[in-house]
Amino acid sequence: MTLVLLLTLLAISLVCAFYGTSLLMWTVAMAAGIVILASTGSVPLFSLAVIAAIFAVIAIPLNVVPWRQQLISAPFLKQFRRMLPDISETEQVALDAGTVGWEGELFAGRPDWKLLKQQPYLTLTVEEQAYLDGPVEELCHMLNSWEITHNDADLNPETWDFLKRNRFFGMIIPKEYGGLGFSAMAHRAVLQKISSVCAVTGSTVAVPNSLGPGELLLHYGTEEQKNHFLPRLARGEDIPCFGLTGPTAGSDATSIPDLGLICKEKYKGKEVLGIRLNFDKRYITLAPSATIIGIAFRLYDPDGLLGDTEDLGISLALVPRETKGMDIGRRHMPLNLPFQNGPIRGKDVFVPLDALIGGVEMAGQGWRMLVECLSVGRAISLPSMSTGGTKMCALATGAYSRIRKQFNMPIGRFEGIEAALARIAGNTYATSALSRMTATAVDLGDKPAVPSAIAKYHTTEMARDVIRDAMDIHGGKGIILGPRNYLGRGWQSIPVSITVEGANILTRNLMIFGQGAIRCHPYVLKEMAAARLENASERLNRFDDLLFSHVGYSIRNAARSLILGLSFGKFAMVPHDRKTAKYYKKLARYSASLAFISDIAMLTLGGKLKQKEHISARLGDVLSHLYICSAMLKRYESEGRPVADQAILAWSFHNAIYKIQTALRLVVDNFPNRYMRFMLRFVVFPFGRREKEPGDRLAHRVAQLLLVPSDTRDRLTNGVFKSDTSDHPICLMEQALPQVILAEPLERRLLKALKHGEINGFTWDEQVQDALNKSVLTREEVDILVRVRDLVAEIIAVDDFDIEELRLGRKTKPRLDTQHAA
Repeated sequence: MTLVLLLTLLAISLVCAFYGTSLLMWTVAMAAGIVILASTGSVPLFSLAVIAAIFAVIAIPLNVVPWRQQLISAPFLKQFRRMLPDISETEQVALDAGTVGWEGELFAGRPDWKLLKQQPYLTLTVEEQAYLDGPVEELCHMLNSWEITHNDADLNPETWDFLKRNRFFGMIIPKEYGGLGFSAMAHRAVLQKISSVCAVTGSTVAVPNSLGPGELLLHYGTEEQKNHFLPRLARGEDIPCFGLTGPTAGSDATSIPDLGLICKEKYKGKEVLGIRLNFDKRYITLAPSATIIGIAFRLYDPDGLLGDTEDLGISLALVPRETKGMDIGRRHMPLNLPFQNGPIRGKDVFVPLDALIGGVEMAGQGWRMLVECLSVGRAISLPSMSTGGTKMCALATGAYSRIRKQFNMPIGRFEGIEAALARIAGNTYATSALSRMTATAVDLGDKPAVPSAIAKYHTTEMARDVIRDAMDIHGGKGIILGPRNYLGRGWQSIPVSITVEGANILTRNLMIFGQGAIRCHPYVLKEMAAARLENASERLNRFDDLLFSHVGYSIRNAARSLILGLSFGKFAMVPHDRKTAKYYKKLARYSASLAFISDIAMLTLGGKLKQKEHISARLGDVLSHLYICSAMLKRYESEGRPVADQAILAWSFHNAIYKIQTALRLVVDNFPNRYMRFMLRFVVFPFGRREKEPGDRLAHRVAQLLLVPSDTRDRLTNGVFKSDTSDHPICLMEQALPQVILAEPLERRLLKALKHGEINGFTWDEQVQDALNKSVLTREEVDILVRVRDLVAEIIAVDDFDIEELRLGRKTKPRLDTQHAA
C-alpha cells in the first residue's frame, strides 16, 4: 500500500505536469491524494508520516514566496548571472528585430492548433491576378534563357524596357509613389512564375523588391527622400543596388571596414557638412547597371561636428552613380548565371548629410534598419524563386520520365526513378507550403525573423535536392547545354541561392535556433532582462516569478514528451480528422520534446551553447521541420483536403518527421553532459526510435502522380509558366505528354505484333508500314504514332555547336584587386 501511495502521487504529479497546472493546484492535488489514501487506513502509519513529511518539506517552501526566494531563487539568480552570455549590441538588435508567430507556439511545447487553422489562406486580388496573367505572362514569353546566359550575358534591351514600363521593380512601392503596391503573396507569385523560366530575370526582379534602397526608404526614409526616390525607383528611372558585403566582411557583416567621416567639403560650389566615404564592396547584385547605390559603412565624427560621440556606428547612405570617386560597372560572373552583379569601390566619395537614409537622426542605426528589413525580404525572395524552380523541375521531370523510354518502358516506371520522383514531388510540396506560409506572415503584418531564416535555408536546400534528382533522371539531356536544355543553368546556379542572404551553414548553425531559442522561448528573454535589472529587490522578485513559471514549463514539457511518447500521442489535443489527426499528434509530441531538450541545453550549457553549433543546428532542424509540417497541413486543410493529394502529404510529412527524429537522436547521443544523456533518451524516446522514412509503396504512389496530367499534378505545379503557344521546351513537353500517353497502347500493340511475328521490318518505319498493310494498325493510329515519334525525338534531342559558336569574341582580362593582392 505504500507503493500504491507513491505511484498515486507520481500519477497525480504527471497529470498536473502534463496539463501545466499551477504550483498551488499541484500542492492541493498531492495533499488530497495523501489524505484520501490515509483515510482508508490501509497505508502503514510510519510510511504515511514519512511521505507526508517529505511532501511538506518540498511543498511549503515552494509555496511561501519569501522562503522560496531565499532558499532557491537568490542562489540560482547569482549563478544565472554568471552563466548569462554576453550579448553584443549587434546580437541585441537582431533579437529585438522581428516578431514571433506560429514558431513560438511550436517552441513552447503545446501548440494551439486553433491558431493555425484560423490563419487566413490568402489569395491574390483581381488586380494582382490580372498582372500575373498579363505582364508576367508576356514577360515569360519574351524570355530566352540560352540567349540571356550564353550569348548576351544579360537581359536584352527590350526586356529591360519591358520590366521598367510595367513597374516590375516597384512591386513593394505603394501606389501613392507610383508603385504597384502588391501584397507579399503577389510578390511571391510573380517571382515564382518568372523563376520557373529564367533565374537571371528572377534575380533581377527580386533584388529591387527585397532588402535594398526601396525597402529601406519605405520604412526609414525622410518624406523628402521618399518623394524623390520612390517614384523614380517604381518607374525604373533609377536602378537600385545595395552594398554590404566586402572582401573582409561576409557573414560577419558588422565588421565592415568601410568608413565614413563627418567633414566639410565643397559640394556643387558650396561648402557643406557631409560624409567622406571610402569603401570596397563585392558580390553586389545590380551594381553594374545601378544608378543609385545604397552603402553600409561605419560612421565617425572625429571633429565633433554632430556632437560628442566619435563612433556613431553603422549607417546607410544613398550615393548616385555619377558621384566623383565612385568605381562601378565591372561585373562578376556567378557560375554562368549572368545576372547583374559586381564590385563597388569608392575613394574619397563625398555626399551631403541628407544622403543618409532617414537623415541625421538615423545615423548609427544602420544595423537595426538592415536586420528589421531583412526578415521581410528574406521571407519572400529566395523562397519564392526556389518554389518556382522546384515546381518547374517537378513538372518537367514528371513529363520527361513518362516520355523518355528505355527497354520499351517509360523510365518513370523503374523503381530507382520512382524514388527520385517521389523526393522531387515531396520536396516541391514542402517548399511551396513553406514559402506560402512565410509570405502570409508578412501580409498579416509580422516581421518573421525566425521563419524567414527557416524558409531561406530549407527552400534553397530542398531546391538543391530537387535539381540534383532532376539532373540524375534526365542524364545527358540535363548535361548538354543549349537552347533545348532547361535544367543545366539551374544546376549551375543553385550554390548562388545557398550562399546569398545569409550563407546556409551560418543560417542553420547560428541563426534558426540561435534566435529561436531566445526569441520564441516564453521565459528566457524575460529572465535575461530581469537578471540585468539594477534594483536588487525588484530583480529578485521578477526573477523568482519567471524562474518558477519556467520550471513549471520545463516539467510540463518533460511530462508531455514522455507521456505522448509512451502513448504515441494519444493524449494530445489535436483537430479531429481521421486522416490528419495522427499527424498533429506527432507534431504535438515532438514540439514538447524540442521545448524540453532546449531548456536542458540552455540550463546545462548556458552561454557555451552559442559555441555548440552542432546542437544548435540540430535543434534548429527540429524547429524547422515542425514549422514545415505545420505549413503543409495548413495547405492541405485550406485546399479542401483533396483525397488525391494524401499520398504527397504523407510522403512529405513522414520524411520531415524522420528528419526530426534523426536530429533529436544526434542531439541526445552527442549531448556534452553524459549524465543527462540517459534521462533525455528516456524522456524523448521511451520506446526507442520508431519513426521510419517513407516506404517504397508510398514512393511508388507519389511518383506516378507526376507521370500523368491530373488535378494533383496541376496543384503541385500551380503558378509556373505553362503556355500552349510558347516554344519553351517544357511547354512543348507538356503539350506532348497527353499524346504520348494516348500512343502507348498503340506502341504496345505494335511491339506485341512484332514479337509474335505478325509483322516484319528492319526499321521502325518498315514495321509501322507493315502493321498498316496487315490491319494491325489503322491509318489514324499510324498518324498518331508518327506524330508522337517526331515529338519525342524533339524532346529528347540535345544541342551541338560549331566550335566558333562556343568561342567568345575575345579573351577576357580580369582586373586584379591590387588592394588585396598581397
